[in-house]
Amino acid sequence: MVVVQASKLKLPNPPLSSFPPPITSLLFEPHSLSLALMHSDSCFSLYPSLSPLSLSSLPPPQTIIPPPSSSSAFILLQSQNPNHNPSPNPTNTRTLFVVSGPYRGGSQVLLRFYVLVRKSKAFARAQVVCNQRGLRFDDKLGVLVDVNHGVSVRLSGSVNFFAIYSISSSRILVFAVRTVGEDDGVVVKLMRSAVIECSKPVFSISISCGSLILGEENGVRVFNLRPLVKGRVRNYSSSDMNLTNGKLLNEKSEGRGLHLPNGEIGDDNTKYRGGQSGVEGASRVTRNGYLDGRIDKHCESVKQSSIRLRQDSSEGGAMFVPFAADEVGSSSSTRMLLMLVKAISIQALSPKKFVILDSAGDLHLLHLSNSAIGSDTFHMQQLPHIMKVQKLAILPDVSIRTQTVWISDGYYSVHVMAASDMDTAVNENERKESEEKLMQISVSQAIFTSERVEDVIPLASNAVLILGQGNLYAYAIS
Repeated sequence: MVVVQASKLKLPNPPLSSFPPPITSLLFEPHSLSLALMHSDSCFSLYPSLSPLSLSSLPPPQTIIPPPSSSSAFILLQSQNPNHNPSPNPTNTRTLFVVSGPYRGGSQVLLRFYVLVRKSKAFARAQVVCNQRGLRFDDKLGVLVDVNHGVSVRLSGSVNFFAIYSISSSRILVFAVRTVGEDDGVVVKLMRSAVIECSKPVFSISISCGSLILGEENGVRVFNLRPLVKGRVRNYSSSDMNLTNGKLLNEKSEGRGLHLPNGEIGDDNTKYRGGQSGVEGASRVTRNGYLDGRIDKHCESVKQSSIRLRQDSSEGGAMFVPFAADEVGSSSSTRMLLMLVKAISIQALSPKKFVILDSAGDLHLLHLSNSAIGSDTFHMQQLPHIMKVQKLAILPDVSIRTQTVWISDGYYSVHVMAASDMDTAVNENERKESEEKLMQISVSQAIFTSERVEDVIPLASNAVLILGQGNLYAYAIS
């Protein structure tokens, strides 16, 4: 027998008003049980160590982040490389909450950081160390980023990294974050690792499991996170370089004005090492300093840098994966309809699988068969379903083999799907079989609500928090 536990969470009244501002969106971080509520006035309420299933009402928030705010994300700070250890370790993990907002009329982006302090079990404003060009920390405000905020920006957080997309500037910034010192992680270091110049609209961003995925029209674009973090290495011969006294004279090409042979830094992006002036075998590397979750000691004493690349570039193995390939004989109108479909939500199902929701309400499964990204390592398939999906939510725990997928049509129901990853059960000699056999997905339960579903956030593999029309509901299935 299936037992469903349901409860309505009464919202606290703010001290200066008889009615709390309506909630517009939710964020939940399961590692620290932290809940973030965004209100209609663009302020945030932060709740650490919260168990909604055991509450009948929400207590007053310990931390209130004043407006204006446009986007937010939780980030887990770990000392290990997240690619090797996707499951957070409680003994060496810090929870960080970052909020973006406009500054100086939207000409800059203001980032505010809040760290969950272990001793007090409360969020506190974090001091941020950043020494890159275009970043400045203000004690009263936060981190000021020299990029246009415009109407809005989008944030996506992961373990040790987060990405920010500025629509007005058509630019994506990838940042690495780590704690500094031993004072319970209240001081963090911010390092811009990569800048992606966008030539096409981006409708969603996901940064997790060693991949940066951009939702575009008719598909997604996948970047391998490792080259963006560690920097690209490219060999040059003497014929590729126009050198005079060990200097590059072509200032328009990437990473120019650099000195050889001692690897002195000549700009904010790259340096050269190995090889003498005019000698084959010189190589260029970016010095991001963030290598496998550790900070290179030499890079602590110099200004951190970031690499730059275009959205449609193939550098680092970046690849665009369409929802459906153009079939021979397809009409131009059919191809045009496909191009109008946008990837609006990207959720990690496992380190190699992602569920993608498009603007037409269809679900797609993206499969990365290898860690090295290339043309033969992707597979995209459309998942069967009987309704048009408006909300998609998956618990961010890629260590478990059977994941729970929560979907809603945006009306009065939330459906529960069980997705079993079959990768471990497939022999390498049987990889030629259809990729559909590597994932089993079935609808197991359905929850019907009395209010229209505005947002869905998983609390656990069998529990979910649903935002109705101004009210919060917690459900657990056992």
